[in-house]
Amino acid sequence: AMADPSSFASPACCLTRHLHLRCRADFGARALRGTAALTVRAEREALRCLVLDTRDVQVFKVTVNGQDAQFAFGEKHSFKGTPLEITFPNELRRGQEAIVEISFESSPQSSALQWFTPEQTSGKKHPFLFSQCQATHCRAIFPCQDTPAVKLTYYAEISVPKELVALMSANRDGEAPDPEDSSHKIYRFSQNVPIPCYLFALVIGALVSRKIGPRTLVWAEKELVDKSAYEFSEAEAMLKTAEDLAGPYVWGQYDLLVLPPSFPYGGMENPCLTFVTPTLLVSIVAIKVIAHEISHSWTGNLVTNKTWEHFWLNEGHTVYLERRIGGRLFGEQFRHFQALGGWRELQNTINTLGDKNPVTNLVINLDEVDPDVAYSSVPYEKGFALLFYLEQLLGGPDIFIGFLKAYVLQFAYKSIVTEDWKKFLYSYFKDKVDILDKVDWNSWFHAPGMPPVKPTYDMTLSNACVSLSQRWIQAKESDLGSFSSADLKDMSSHQLIEFLALLLLEAPLPLSHVQRMQEVYDFNAINNSEIRFRWLRLCIRSKWEEAIPLALKMATDQGRMKFTRPLFRDLYSFDKSRDLAVKTFLEHRASMHPVTSMLVGKDLKQDQ
Repeated sequence: AMADPSSFASPACCLTRHLHLRCRADFGARALRGTAALTVRAEREALRCLVLDTRDVQVFKVTVNGQDAQFAFGEKHSFKGTPLEITFPNELRRGQEAIVEISFESSPQSSALQWFTPEQTSGKKHPFLFSQCQATHCRAIFPCQDTPAVKLTYYAEISVPKELVALMSANRDGEAPDPEDSSHKIYRFSQNVPIPCYLFALVIGALVSRKIGPRTLVWAEKELVDKSAYEFSEAEAMLKTAEDLAGPYVWGQYDLLVLPPSFPYGGMENPCLTFVTPTLLVSIVAIKVIAHEISHSWTGNLVTNKTWEHFWLNEGHTVYLERRIGGRLFGEQFRHFQALGGWRELQNTINTLGDKNPVTNLVINLDEVDPDVAYSSVPYEKGFALLFYLEQLLGGPDIFIGFLKAYVLQFAYKSIVTEDWKKFLYSYFKDKVDILDKVDWNSWFHAPGMPPVKPTYDMTLSNACVSLSQRWIQAKESDLGSFSSADLKDMSSHQLIEFLALLLLEAPLPLSHVQRMQEVYDFNAINNSEIRFRWLRLCIRSKWEEAIPLALKMATDQGRMKFTRPLFRDLYSFDKSRDLAVKTFLEHRASMHPVTSMLVGKDLKQDQ
């Protein structure tokens, strides 16, 4: 078995099968405290100990089948945390199960949790908490085998202040007053499909819901719930399309939860309860993110990467499915348009990271590399490009979706590596081995930079974006009068995003050009987060000082890393805004999500 370089656990010796979590949320102390009872199974004879991952977690007591057990912490690692070594009172035979119950408390600094004061919420009356465990942060809540190689079911009982609601990545199983504390109530949850620890999720807040489909509620603070219900009304149509493409949906409920603006990602595919950023409420790409998170119900949540080095198996296939759903809803030209946008996003990422950078490999090496630091669009877009290229090579979309469905069926409920995927591809297309042998697998998997081959893209919807961006790139001062608001009249919001993305791939435009662009297109008036983000980056790169406060405001009003990190990086690169960028970051740091604050700190050379 290949070891997971991001975890201290040894699943080859002992496997977690189930978790029974009982805990209470203490908003005053910013801690979750309680017990985690792990049902573990010995995978070899005469098993005497179990090693679990932890990070900044206190452990008070451990029992094994009710008997006190000795435990000790190992040496602390800079980002992996601290291994917890538990010694069994009696050795286990191979195949024997035991219940290891751990009394724990999370730290107020837990990298998995963000605690909010009432003032930081939309409603301003109640505190709020959410977790984000991907990739390796579940260990910062409770001790666990924090590797995607291990899958477990769970049951949870969470005690929270009674005016608040708790939700988890599980089906809701009722609520009751807390017998030990009349100011609290206990919410119960059950997840009967085995999941990796990174899909453990908890949120507590003044949440209300709206039903938008037969298996879907939207949850948000009441100030946002109606807008959210409207924006995400397509969820059931997308679920049905995804089931048609990938097979039955096995998770029961598919709810959506809108988080506070500091949530670091666009979405997180927590089972039964997708987490999304509120920036989607002012973007036209809500449908794209929801299609992406829905698709994870098959690729990622059912078929899972065994280590984070094979993250492309989760994300490449999910982007592929997301774009197939988009193709069903908006046509094949739109799918190609999105696919080409993805190729340009990959170019942009590789320009930023450098084309010799090993984190631009499709399969990466994470020995002594923090997965949060290695995270980028590469596994998404290089992974998608490989699948799109194979689709074209092997006979088109209808043939390739047959492979994807069979792949999900073959590996459902398992964790796999790239070699498993490749072997299955070869066995499924056994009549096309000669074609598969022509693929430069070594470069696709193990070479940095752009892929060895570019797939073919239908350009119908892209041409308008390319020609308008080229007009601006080639324009001299004397040509600026030729631009007018009429340039945009036939362009969709998707095309506007792509127009700006194309300009960002080029050398910065002269300042006079972006000033003229504002005069004729009035991009400052657009609230769409995807357009605003690219427009402000364009202005800062062209050294337009008037854009500095707007860019700083966008970087701090929300915390989605896709927006916040590049805006701060561009502000740091511009001599006129560098000091202000650092000062603003230091002022906001305490209220930022812990992972975002760590990564922006590195970008701005402020990491302590």
